[in-house]
Amino acid sequence: MDDPLPEDVRPVPSTTHRPYFPTHGDDGYRVGHYDLSLEYKVSANRLGAVARLSATAVRPLERISLDLGAFRVGGVLVDGRPARFTHRDGRLHLTPGRPAPGPFTVEVRYSGAPRPVSSHWGGVGWEQLTDGVIVAGQPVGAPSWFPCNDRPDDKASYRIAVTTASPYTVVANGELVERRRAGQATTWVYEQAEPMATYLASVQIGRYRRTELGPRMLLFHPARLAGRAANDFGRQDRMMALFTDRFGPYPFRAPYTAVVTEDELEIPVEAQGMSIFGANHVDGARGEERLVAHELAHQWFGNSLTAAGWRHIWLHEGFAAYAEWLWSEESGGPSAAAHAAHWHRRLTALPQDLVLADPGARDLFDDRVYKRGALALHALRTGIGDLAFFSLLRAWTAAHRHGSVTTEMFVDLALEFTPRSYETFFASWLYGSRLPPLP
Repeated sequence: MDDPLPEDVRPVPSTTHRPYFPTHGDDGYRVGHYDLSLEYKVSANRLGAVARLSATAVRPLERISLDLGAFRVGGVLVDGRPARFTHRDGRLHLTPGRPAPGPFTVEVRYSGAPRPVSSHWGGVGWEQLTDGVIVAGQPVGAPSWFPCNDRPDDKASYRIAVTTASPYTVVANGELVERRRAGQATTWVYEQAEPMATYLASVQIGRYRRTELGPRMLLFHPARLAGRAANDFGRQDRMMALFTDRFGPYPFRAPYTAVVTEDELEIPVEAQGMSIFGANHVDGARGEERLVAHELAHQWFGNSLTAAGWRHIWLHEGFAAYAEWLWSEESGGPSAAAHAAHWHRRLTALPQDLVLADPGARDLFDDRVYKRGALALHALRTGIGDLAFFSLLRAWTAAHRHGSVTTEMFVDLALEFTPRSYETFFASWLYGSRLPPLP
């Protein structure tokens, strides 16, 4: 029998697992597909759009609630018929003609000046650049540009069509299936076949040049940064090979796309099948190469396997941070063990009040979530050995490909790869507030 767990490492009671963003999302239905048709004027920051959602109610709904920012809603159809609606405080409430479980469709016509959604971390979502647009939706920015069921566990396929002035390039999730020019405007149509969470949906608009980095890898960048970008992303094919070996096959059929904006960005941005970097992340000397590795790793951890709720964010960021250390040791830099020792010393000196498996909404992107998550993975690797550890990671990505995951699901699978009981190990690293020692 295992020793009793100390009080500070007992699993957090399930009653504390309330949604981090209770005003977003609706558990009464699931969306299967979004069809978004957008017309955007860059200089005026003016968006006119039609969103069509195909969904299924899991119970009879007297009201259908969507998340949508401060747009003017011109009309709503439910199953092809006009529906009454109210729109306030970021919520679009629809009253269907007859409440019933089962499939239904919604069409929303809306227009206005898109702006980011306010959050603990500033504005997130659709944001104007000096000459273009960036969409950074994590965690609650999707309503800044389309009506949606904004919860990470409601994943759907997408068709995104964007019409804008022809000098601009549009990059969105999935495969570019059509590009047509009419007059001074061009329409770009992308299809994202694999299920995607709303916060990962993204549109990038800018005066970009396209470069092919290798098989199924694209780079969009300003012309003036061509040389720097080619060098800084020049080893991405080796990263892809390493991560494919360690994590399993790349999970999406469309090419992986990196975008470098003309503007500087505080941090890179994650989207499904795509990563977005600022001009300040490209120095021509691979000074920020760890970020290239980090964002690529998110395609497995965060985009294919998406946290069922935001308290499980370490399943995204801890794994991506550990991928940085794996790339470091593969490319001739410090080993993962050296990184782990360094960051364990750093985190030991910080407040011991963060629970990795439930950090709280305000600490969602605290650096301790990233580094303690990576440390937990390295401690597990040290304990069970490389063969079992990387077999576990490949089994994890295969078992839940394109699905929603929780910490408890990972622990259940990991226990199948441990030579002895590891309940105390996981309780300490994931549910205890005090940082455990490294093995």
